[in-house]
Amino acid sequence: MRKAKPKKRVILPDPVFNDQKVSKFVNHLMYDGKKNTSYEIFYNALKSIETKLPGEEKSALEVWKKALDNVTPQLEVKSRRIGGATFQVPTEIRPDRKESISMKNLIAFARKRGGKSMADKLAAEILDAYNEQGGAFKRKEDMHRMAEANRAFAHFRF
Repeated sequence: MRKAKPKKRVILPDPVFNDQKVSKFVNHLMYDGKKNTSYEIFYNALKSIETKLPGEEKSALEVWKKALDNVTPQLEVKSRRIGGATFQVPTEIRPDRKESISMKNLIAFARKRGGKSMADKLAAEILDAYNEQGGAFKRKEDMHRMAEANRAFAHFRF
């Protein structure tokens, strides 16, 4: 390699929960550098979750973390060209990429949802992911299904 690896930037924890994962999620949620707006959306979504699950012993933040775990994929397929043919090779995902993929999927499917505000759509997607249903969970299942179907090409792993 000619160049040195770039340093990982330190992400400061969020002001309310003092959690770094929340900050990362809000950064993925953010448009045009409007971080306060995305914090507002996220916190409103958590409030909405609290109202929708009154009898739940877990806090809204724990529900969100469980939802993220439920949509986190373990395997993905990567295209690998061998001898003129392209194979879909299943590979394990790095931990930081797993987290990023799960956050991006949750946000993307929340945006696609029909609903009132982004906070409501995000809350609905988080609740679906928590209950192991919804678009983001389906995407994880599809990724695993693809990896399972192409398991025969696992020996091409690089």
